[in-house]
Amino acid sequence: MPSNDSTPDGIEGIHDDQLARWLLSIRRESGPSNRELGAEELRAASRSRGVSRPRGPELAEVRDVSTDDGLAARLYRPVSEPRPAVLYLHGGGFVMGDLDSHDAICRRLAQTADVTVLALDYRRAPEYPAPAAVDDAVSAALWFVRNLSNLGGDVDGGVALAGDSAGGALAVLAAVRLHAQHQTPSCLLLAYPNTDMTLSQQSVREKGKGWGLDAEDMRWFIEQWVPNGEQRADAAVSPLFAKLSGLPPTLLATAEHDLLRTEGTALAARMRAHGVNVEHVEYSGLVHGFLGLGQLSPVAAEASQDLFERFHRLTRR
Repeated sequence: MPSNDSTPDGIEGIHDDQLARWLLSIRRESGPSNRELGAEELRAASRSRGVSRPRGPELAEVRDVSTDDGLAARLYRPVSEPRPAVLYLHGGGFVMGDLDSHDAICRRLAQTADVTVLALDYRRAPEYPAPAAVDDAVSAALWFVRNLSNLGGDVDGGVALAGDSAGGALAVLAAVRLHAQHQTPSCLLLAYPNTDMTLSQQSVREKGKGWGLDAEDMRWFIEQWVPNGEQRADAAVSPLFAKLSGLPPTLLATAEHDLLRTEGTALAARMRAHGVNVEHVEYSGLVHGFLGLGQLSPVAAEASQDLFERFHRLTRR
Protein backbone atom coordinates (compact mmCIF):
# COMPACT_ATOMS: atom_id res chain seq x y z
CA MET A 1 0.00 0.00 0.00
CA PRO A 2 1.24 3.51 -0.68
CA SER A 3 2.06 5.42 2.45
CA ASN A 4 2.27 9.07 3.38
CA ASP A 5 3.65 10.06 6.77
CA SER A 6 1.87 13.44 6.75
CA THR A 7 -1.92 13.17 6.90
CA PRO A 8 -4.11 16.21 7.57
CA ASP A 9 -5.08 17.16 11.10
CA GLY A 10 -3.21 14.31 12.71
CA ILE A 11 -5.43 11.36 11.84
CA GLU A 12 -2.86 8.72 12.65
CA GLY A 13 -2.70 5.49 10.70
CA ILE A 14 -4.43 6.82 7.57
CA HIS A 15 -2.05 6.95 4.60
CA ASP A 16 -4.38 8.70 2.18
CA ASP A 17 -5.08 12.45 2.40
CA GLN A 18 -8.53 12.17 0.81
CA LEU A 19 -9.62 9.43 3.21
CA ALA A 20 -8.22 11.36 6.17
CA ARG A 21 -10.19 14.45 5.18
CA TRP A 22 -13.36 12.37 4.82
CA LEU A 23 -12.90 10.95 8.31
CA LEU A 24 -12.20 14.40 9.68
CA SER A 25 -15.44 15.72 8.19
CA ILE A 26 -17.34 12.85 9.82
CA ARG A 27 -15.80 13.63 13.20
CA ARG A 28 -16.57 17.32 12.92
CA GLU A 29 -20.09 17.00 11.53
CA SER A 30 -21.53 13.97 13.30
CA GLY A 31 -25.27 13.92 12.73
CA PRO A 32 -28.11 11.91 14.24
CA SER A 33 -27.47 8.31 15.21
CA ASN A 34 -29.04 5.35 13.42
CA ARG A 35 -31.37 4.96 16.38
CA GLU A 36 -32.60 8.54 15.91
CA LEU A 37 -32.92 8.28 12.12
CA GLY A 38 -34.61 4.90 11.80
CA ALA A 39 -34.66 2.45 8.91
CA GLU A 40 -36.53 4.50 6.32
CA GLU A 41 -34.33 7.59 6.61
CA LEU A 42 -31.20 5.44 6.53
CA ARG A 43 -32.42 3.71 3.39
CA ALA A 44 -33.20 7.02 1.72
CA ALA A 45 -29.72 8.29 2.55
CA SER A 46 -28.19 5.07 1.19
CA ARG A 47 -30.11 5.48 -2.07
CA SER A 48 -28.93 9.08 -2.36
CA ARG A 49 -25.31 8.07 -1.87
CA GLY A 50 -25.70 5.35 -4.48
CA VAL A 51 -26.94 7.81 -7.08
CA SER A 52 -24.00 10.15 -6.44
CA ARG A 53 -21.31 7.49 -6.86
CA PRO A 54 -19.54 7.01 -10.20
CA ARG A 55 -21.02 4.28 -12.37
CA GLY A 56 -18.95 1.13 -12.52
CA PRO A 57 -17.47 -0.38 -15.69
CA GLU A 58 -19.63 -1.32 -18.65
CA LEU A 59 -20.08 -5.08 -19.01
CA ALA A 60 -21.28 -7.46 -21.69
CA GLU A 61 -24.60 -7.86 -19.89
CA VAL A 62 -26.34 -6.34 -16.86
CA ARG A 63 -29.99 -7.19 -16.32
CA ASP A 64 -32.52 -7.60 -13.54
CA VAL A 65 -33.94 -11.06 -12.93
CA SER A 66 -36.25 -12.75 -10.43
CA THR A 67 -35.82 -16.09 -8.69
CA ASP A 68 -38.53 -18.73 -8.47
CA ASP A 69 -39.34 -17.36 -5.00
CA GLY A 70 -39.89 -13.88 -6.41
CA LEU A 71 -36.64 -12.43 -5.05
CA ALA A 72 -35.23 -9.56 -7.09
CA ALA A 73 -31.67 -9.96 -8.31
CA ARG A 74 -29.29 -8.42 -10.83
CA LEU A 75 -27.04 -10.35 -13.17
CA TYR A 76 -23.59 -9.08 -14.20
CA ARG A 77 -21.68 -10.80 -17.00
CA PRO A 78 -18.22 -9.52 -18.02
CA VAL A 79 -18.27 -11.50 -21.26
CA SER A 80 -20.77 -13.57 -23.19
CA GLU A 81 -18.93 -16.84 -22.48
CA PRO A 82 -19.60 -18.79 -19.24
CA ARG A 83 -17.59 -17.73 -16.20
CA PRO A 84 -17.36 -18.88 -12.55
CA ALA A 85 -20.59 -17.92 -10.80
CA VAL A 86 -20.81 -15.74 -7.67
CA LEU A 87 -23.86 -14.88 -5.57
CA TYR A 88 -23.25 -11.43 -4.02
CA LEU A 89 -24.87 -10.37 -0.74
CA HIS A 90 -24.65 -6.63 -0.08
CA GLY A 91 -23.78 -4.95 3.18
CA GLY A 92 -25.86 -2.37 5.03
CA GLY A 93 -26.26 -3.59 8.58
CA PHE A 94 -29.04 -6.03 7.60
CA VAL A 95 -31.27 -2.92 7.37
CA MET A 96 -30.29 -0.90 4.29
CA GLY A 97 -28.53 -1.43 0.99
CA ASP A 98 -30.02 -2.83 -2.21
CA LEU A 99 -29.16 -3.70 -5.80
CA ASP A 100 -28.40 -0.07 -6.65
CA SER A 101 -26.25 0.71 -3.59
CA HIS A 102 -23.75 -2.00 -4.56
CA ASP A 103 -24.12 -1.84 -8.35
CA ALA A 104 -20.69 -0.31 -8.93
CA ILE A 105 -19.04 -2.82 -6.58
CA CYS A 106 -20.66 -5.75 -8.39
CA ARG A 107 -19.61 -4.35 -11.76
CA ARG A 108 -15.99 -4.07 -10.60
CA LEU A 109 -16.09 -7.55 -9.09
CA ALA A 110 -17.43 -9.04 -12.32
CA GLN A 111 -14.84 -7.26 -14.45
CA THR A 112 -11.76 -7.63 -12.24
CA ALA A 113 -12.36 -11.20 -11.07
CA ASP A 114 -13.78 -12.19 -14.48
CA VAL A 115 -16.83 -13.84 -12.92
CA THR A 116 -20.58 -13.89 -13.47
CA VAL A 117 -22.19 -12.12 -10.50
CA LEU A 118 -25.75 -12.43 -9.28
CA ALA A 119 -26.54 -9.72 -6.71
CA LEU A 120 -29.48 -10.51 -4.43
CA ASP A 121 -32.03 -8.07 -3.01
CA TYR A 122 -32.68 -10.09 0.16
CA ARG A 123 -35.30 -9.18 2.77
CA ARG A 124 -34.10 -6.67 5.35
CA ALA A 125 -34.68 -5.97 9.02
CA PRO A 126 -36.56 -4.77 11.01
CA GLU A 127 -39.49 -5.84 8.84
CA TYR A 128 -37.85 -9.24 8.31
CA PRO A 129 -35.52 -10.15 11.19
CA ALA A 130 -33.17 -13.13 11.20
CA PRO A 131 -33.10 -15.63 9.66
CA ALA A 132 -35.07 -14.20 6.70
CA ALA A 133 -32.00 -12.88 4.85
CA VAL A 134 -30.17 -16.20 5.29
CA ASP A 135 -33.23 -18.06 4.01
CA ASP A 136 -33.21 -15.83 0.93
CA ALA A 137 -29.49 -16.35 0.33
CA VAL A 138 -29.83 -20.14 0.49
CA SER A 139 -32.86 -20.13 -1.79
CA ALA A 140 -31.16 -17.85 -4.32
CA ALA A 141 -27.95 -19.92 -4.32
CA LEU A 142 -29.89 -23.11 -5.09
CA TRP A 143 -31.86 -21.32 -7.82
CA PHE A 144 -28.60 -20.01 -9.30
CA VAL A 145 -27.16 -23.53 -9.35
CA ARG A 146 -30.23 -24.84 -11.17
CA ASN A 147 -30.06 -22.09 -13.77
CA LEU A 148 -26.34 -21.68 -14.36
CA SER A 149 -26.52 -22.50 -18.06
CA ASN A 150 -29.12 -19.76 -18.62
CA LEU A 151 -27.35 -17.16 -16.48
CA GLY A 152 -23.81 -17.32 -17.84
CA GLY A 153 -22.26 -19.41 -15.10
CA ASP A 154 -19.83 -22.28 -15.49
CA VAL A 155 -22.10 -25.32 -15.07
CA ASP A 156 -19.21 -27.43 -13.76
CA GLY A 157 -18.00 -24.87 -11.23
CA GLY A 158 -20.91 -24.44 -8.83
CA VAL A 159 -21.67 -21.11 -7.16
CA ALA A 160 -19.41 -19.06 -4.89
CA LEU A 161 -20.82 -16.79 -2.19
CA ALA A 162 -19.52 -13.27 -1.60
CA GLY A 163 -20.52 -10.43 0.67
CA ASP A 164 -19.34 -7.33 2.48
CA SER A 165 -20.04 -6.47 6.13
CA ALA A 166 -23.51 -7.82 6.98
CA GLY A 167 -23.44 -9.55 3.59
CA GLY A 168 -20.28 -11.34 4.67
CA ALA A 169 -22.14 -12.71 7.69
CA LEU A 170 -24.98 -13.87 5.46
CA ALA A 171 -22.53 -15.54 3.07
CA VAL A 172 -21.01 -17.65 5.87
CA LEU A 173 -24.36 -18.55 7.44
CA ALA A 174 -25.79 -19.52 4.05
CA ALA A 175 -22.67 -21.55 3.24
CA VAL A 176 -23.06 -23.51 6.48
CA ARG A 177 -26.64 -24.37 5.57
CA LEU A 178 -25.78 -25.23 1.97
CA HIS A 179 -22.98 -27.52 3.12
CA ALA A 180 -25.46 -29.35 5.37
CA GLN A 181 -27.62 -29.86 2.26
CA HIS A 182 -24.64 -31.24 0.28
CA GLN A 183 -24.57 -28.09 -1.85
CA THR A 184 -21.30 -26.58 -0.62
CA PRO A 185 -20.39 -23.33 -2.42
CA SER A 186 -17.29 -23.37 -4.60
CA CYS A 187 -15.54 -20.70 -2.47
CA LEU A 188 -16.23 -17.65 -0.30
CA LEU A 189 -15.28 -13.97 -0.49
CA LEU A 190 -15.81 -12.11 2.79
CA ALA A 191 -15.03 -8.38 2.93
CA TYR A 192 -14.80 -6.97 6.47
CA PRO A 193 -17.53 -9.38 7.64
CA ASN A 194 -19.70 -8.95 10.72
CA THR A 195 -19.18 -12.29 12.47
CA ASP A 196 -20.07 -11.77 16.14
CA MET A 197 -23.51 -10.28 16.83
CA THR A 198 -22.60 -9.83 20.49
CA LEU A 199 -20.08 -7.14 19.44
CA SER A 200 -17.73 -8.31 22.16
CA GLN A 201 -14.47 -8.30 20.20
CA GLN A 202 -11.55 -5.98 21.00
CA SER A 203 -11.69 -3.74 17.92
CA VAL A 204 -15.26 -2.71 18.75
CA ARG A 205 -13.82 -0.93 21.78
CA GLU A 206 -10.69 0.35 20.00
CA LYS A 207 -12.28 1.58 16.74
CA GLY A 208 -15.89 2.13 17.80
CA LYS A 209 -15.95 5.90 17.34
CA GLY A 210 -14.74 8.22 14.61
CA TRP A 211 -13.71 5.70 11.93
CA GLY A 212 -16.77 5.76 9.68
CA LEU A 213 -18.89 3.11 11.43
CA ASP A 214 -19.59 3.68 15.12
CA ALA A 215 -20.24 0.93 17.64
CA GLU A 216 -23.55 2.42 18.78
CA ASP A 217 -24.85 2.47 15.20
CA MET A 218 -23.69 -1.12 14.74
CA ARG A 219 -25.52 -2.15 17.92
CA TRP A 220 -28.72 -0.63 16.55
CA PHE A 221 -28.32 -2.54 13.29
CA ILE A 222 -27.96 -5.82 15.16
CA GLU A 223 -30.94 -5.05 17.39
CA GLN A 224 -33.07 -4.81 14.26
CA TRP A 225 -31.84 -8.10 12.83
CA VAL A 226 -31.73 -10.07 16.11
CA PRO A 227 -34.18 -8.33 18.48
CA ASN A 228 -33.69 -10.89 21.24
CA GLY A 229 -30.32 -10.14 22.82
CA GLU A 230 -30.06 -13.65 24.25
CA GLN A 231 -29.93 -15.08 20.72
CA ARG A 232 -27.02 -13.02 19.39
CA ALA A 233 -24.41 -15.67 20.20
CA ASP A 234 -26.42 -18.38 18.43
CA ALA A 235 -24.77 -20.23 15.56
CA ALA A 236 -27.74 -19.34 13.36
CA VAL A 237 -26.93 -15.60 13.45
CA SER A 238 -23.24 -15.27 14.45
CA PRO A 239 -20.81 -16.92 12.02
CA LEU A 240 -18.08 -16.95 14.68
CA PHE A 241 -20.07 -19.55 16.64
CA ALA A 242 -21.30 -21.57 13.65
CA LYS A 243 -20.19 -25.05 12.61
CA LEU A 244 -17.47 -24.14 10.13
CA SER A 245 -16.01 -27.52 9.18
CA GLY A 246 -16.50 -28.45 5.55
CA LEU A 247 -16.68 -24.90 4.26
CA PRO A 248 -14.90 -24.16 0.96
CA PRO A 249 -11.70 -22.16 0.36
CA THR A 250 -12.21 -18.63 1.65
CA LEU A 251 -10.72 -15.20 0.97
CA LEU A 252 -11.34 -12.92 3.96
CA ALA A 253 -10.43 -9.22 4.07
CA THR A 254 -10.24 -6.96 7.12
CA ALA A 255 -9.36 -3.28 7.47
CA GLU A 256 -6.96 -1.87 10.05
CA HIS A 257 -9.30 0.84 11.38
CA ASP A 258 -12.55 -1.13 11.28
CA LEU A 259 -14.46 -1.88 14.48
CA LEU A 260 -15.20 -5.35 13.02
CA ARG A 261 -11.52 -6.12 12.36
CA THR A 262 -10.86 -8.53 15.24
CA GLU A 263 -14.06 -10.50 14.73
CA GLY A 264 -13.05 -11.03 11.11
CA THR A 265 -9.60 -12.13 12.27
CA ALA A 266 -11.20 -14.45 14.83
CA LEU A 267 -13.40 -16.01 12.14
CA ALA A 268 -10.37 -16.68 9.94
CA ALA A 269 -8.63 -18.39 12.86
CA ARG A 270 -11.68 -20.53 13.70
CA MET A 271 -12.13 -21.53 10.08
CA ARG A 272 -8.51 -22.65 9.88
CA ALA A 273 -8.94 -24.60 13.13
CA HIS A 274 -11.82 -26.44 11.44
CA GLY A 275 -9.72 -27.34 8.41
CA VAL A 276 -10.89 -24.59 6.05
CA ASN A 277 -8.36 -23.17 3.60
CA VAL A 278 -8.40 -19.43 4.41
CA GLU A 279 -6.47 -16.54 2.91
CA HIS A 280 -6.79 -13.59 5.31
CA VAL A 281 -5.67 -10.18 4.06
CA GLU A 282 -5.65 -7.17 6.39
CA TYR A 283 -5.50 -3.87 4.54
CA SER A 284 -3.53 -1.25 6.46
CA GLY A 285 -4.67 2.33 6.71
CA LEU A 286 -8.26 1.53 5.71
CA VAL A 287 -11.69 1.61 7.30
CA HIS A 288 -14.92 -0.35 7.16
CA GLY A 289 -16.66 -0.19 3.79
CA PHE A 290 -13.56 0.49 1.70
CA LEU A 291 -15.02 -1.31 -1.33
CA GLY A 292 -17.38 1.64 -1.68
CA LEU A 293 -14.80 4.37 -1.05
CA GLY A 294 -12.65 4.07 -4.15
CA GLN A 295 -14.05 7.30 -5.63
CA LEU A 296 -12.51 9.35 -2.79
CA SER A 297 -9.54 7.22 -1.73
CA PRO A 298 -6.80 5.89 -4.02
CA VAL A 299 -5.74 3.49 -1.26
CA ALA A 300 -9.28 2.10 -1.01
CA ALA A 301 -9.42 1.73 -4.81
CA GLU A 302 -6.08 -0.10 -4.80
CA ALA A 303 -7.21 -2.44 -2.01
CA SER A 304 -10.46 -3.24 -3.81
CA GLN A 305 -8.56 -4.05 -7.00
CA ASP A 306 -6.14 -6.26 -5.09
CA LEU A 307 -8.96 -8.12 -3.30
CA PHE A 308 -10.86 -8.83 -6.50
CA GLU A 309 -7.69 -9.98 -8.27
CA ARG A 310 -7.03 -12.39 -5.39
CA PHE A 311 -10.61 -13.63 -5.74
CA HIS A 312 -10.05 -14.19 -9.46
CA ARG A 313 -7.18 -16.52 -8.58
CA LEU A 314 -9.28 -18.33 -5.98
CA THR A 315 -12.13 -19.00 -8.41
CA ARG A 316 -9.68 -20.62 -10.85
CA ARG A 317 -8.14 -23.09 -8.40
